[in-house]
Amino acid sequence: MTSSPRTIATIDADADHLREAEQRLLDETVASRQEDFAQIVVERRLVRSWIRPALIDASHDAQLVVAGARGLGGFTGLLPGSVSQALLHHARCPVAVVRGRE
Repeated sequence: MTSSPRTIATIDADADHLREAEQRLLDETVASRQEDFAQIVVERRLVRSWIRPALIDASHDAQLVVAGARGLGGFTGLLPGSVSQALLHHARCPVAVVRGRE
């Protein structure tokens, strides 16, 4: 079964819309905190990849990689997740693992 040109165009349009929405979310999220921390330079990148290799690769050019932790509670909440663990072992720069406010 082959795809019609209309189907491919629809998929491309959906991908473009998704990319724009992701960029908008990233820009809004960073901007909301940047006023409080204007002295910190943040490079924004949207990357289509598996998260662990993308962050490890980004660490080669970074001064710091910050990774969030869900902190699911209890003893297991004290342990880093798989992404944080991979960064702590393989990143080429310092890593900060932070937990959100509860």
